[in-house]
Amino acid sequence: MEDVTNLPFRLIAKRIGGPGLMFTEFVSAMAIHYGAVKTFRKMRIDPAERPLGIQIFGGDPEIMAETARIAEEMGADLVDINMGCWVPKVCKTGSGAALLKDPELAASIVRSVVKAVKVPVTVKVRAGWDYSLFAAPDLARSFQDVGAQMITLHARFAKQGFEGEANWKLITELREAVTVPLIGNGDVKTPEDALKMMSETGCDGVMVGRAAISNPWALGYIRAAIDGSCPPTPPTLDDRIAVALEHLRKMVACEADAENYEEARSLPGFQDAEMRGCRSLRGQIPLYIKGVYGASQIRDRLTKCSTVAEFEDVLRGFAAGLCAGAA
Repeated sequence: MEDVTNLPFRLIAKRIGGPGLMFTEFVSAMAIHYGAVKTFRKMRIDPAERPLGIQIFGGDPEIMAETARIAEEMGADLVDINMGCWVPKVCKTGSGAALLKDPELAASIVRSVVKAVKVPVTVKVRAGWDYSLFAAPDLARSFQDVGAQMITLHARFAKQGFEGEANWKLITELREAVTVPLIGNGDVKTPEDALKMMSETGCDGVMVGRAAISNPWALGYIRAAIDGSCPPTPPTLDDRIAVALEHLRKMVACEADAENYEEARSLPGFQDAEMRGCRSLRGQIPLYIKGVYGASQIRDRLTKCSTVAEFEDVLRGFAAGLCAGAA
């Protein structure tokens, strides 16, 4: 999830939700090939978030192999190849889900990446380009044959985007086609969804995407259901606000290339880094209090904040107002 599964968010998700495996934002192989600094930053890894896969995308086998080697050098525990992104700006370059229309090139890319690295190589696919062909079984078998060690299926076709419901029956069919671990993806929002998907399809695990945006607690509930352990305590409003502010501080520190927020504040250029970090989360921070009575009334104010202090004033003021009203 571009601009979501960055380092700050992953650290929070790992601490609160404890997912077994996480992935970076997808990384453009072509951008890495040409030395794009911003793209290299997406590949940064913190030891606290392991195990971690770096996800890459591109349409050239040699450049994808080159990027995979760099990902391995940067500490990736595995390299994941994205063949599921349906966004036009990605597909028009022959990358992402566009590869579903070119099975030979898709297999060549997987083969080249497998040969380039020692860490496991995995692939995430959609069911196919459109409803005319369920391409995933043939593709997945070819990927398995050239060395892919895990397949993730988002049970929608590329043309669907995120519209409609994921068809979990497609995961069942793919389970029968491959012997490597299979991860199911699509419409897993609750622990019940996760258990149902695994029971109905025979997949080995589930991937959670949009349901975790600004709700890392969802990951904890789902993992507890799969493990059979006690679920975490539901967060209070104060918990949600505290994590939202933690997210902001981590993002600012990341923008400043600092170890933490306190260090970032001492660096020249802090104000610019703070503005970039805060602006990048304007759409995400309101989701931390989504569903709380009255939250919609401060959404506009949150989307205009440019500093951590501004966000904190709005969020703390909102919580104080609720407490006063309850009293």
